[in-house]
Amino acid sequence: MNVAGAGGGRGPVRTLVAGWFSFEGMGATAGDLMVRDLVCEWLEGVGRPYDVALAHPFTGGVDWRALDRAAYSHVIFACGPFGNGEPVTEFLERFAGSRLIGVNLTMLQPLDEWNPFDLLLERDSSVAARPDLAFLGRATRVPVVGIARMHEQPEYGARDLHLRANEATSRLIAGREMAAVTIDTRLDEANAAGLRTAAEIESLIARMDVVVTARLHGMVLALKNGVPAVAIDSVAGGAKITRQARVLGWPVVLTADTMTDDALGQAFEYCLSAEAKSLAADVRDRARKALVPLRKEFLAAFGNHEKRRP
Repeated sequence: MNVAGAGGGRGPVRTLVAGWFSFEGMGATAGDLMVRDLVCEWLEGVGRPYDVALAHPFTGGVDWRALDRAAYSHVIFACGPFGNGEPVTEFLERFAGSRLIGVNLTMLQPLDEWNPFDLLLERDSSVAARPDLAFLGRATRVPVVGIARMHEQPEYGARDLHLRANEATSRLIAGREMAAVTIDTRLDEANAAGLRTAAEIESLIARMDVVVTARLHGMVLALKNGVPAVAIDSVAGGAKITRQARVLGWPVVLTADTMTDDALGQAFEYCLSAEAKSLAADVRDRARKALVPLRKEFLAAFGNHEKRRP
């Protein structure tokens, strides 16, 4: 986010882009970052050199408190509520000699009482209101991935394998950009995601692009809804998850005792493919067809099973 440029002997021409992402602990939002990136695109489009002021946990920018203030002809504050008080006061005092531009701000005080900007393109104020600039932000999409981790199941032995599966899943998430959604299929105790019924769990799973699961029903409910699943069997050598995957004809199953991070990554990438999506739908259709006779077999135990309900 740093475009190089020279002043050409006309004084400072660099622009500083700041916002709540420039201050530690000030709750920068996704919208703040979208508007920041949009402003940077506008500056790049006209060849304007700029720096972005960032604070922890954001990286790759500059610390506005350590800058040479004289190097910046323009300072932009992008997005969010904006009022007269700390840390805004310190920031404004430091760049008092620069042209100050406010973009997509909610002004917390009437403009006739306080408006520090040379140019204000507010989101809303006492005199104007506009749609939020995030509407113009680049619509970047990442996979939405359901994560169903395994709890310890002593009845299967090898108690550390569920931890190995969960740790590998955490590394997978850390190494790729994705919207990871925790989905706990258990309902006998407080659900970490706030899910209360089977329908709520299935509805969430059905909306995922991929499910990474060490739970059998995480895999089953994903495939039932045509969602590719990376299935991890936490039992050494494989047990119910591996056997179910084999019965279904679903090939993306790994065992925690032998899998590697590379194998898990390759399985995940495959599940993002159109081929995997098509195969998941085929698995669903075959499974339903195979289960049709079970109703008749079940009802045969009660006699008169062919009789229809009135």
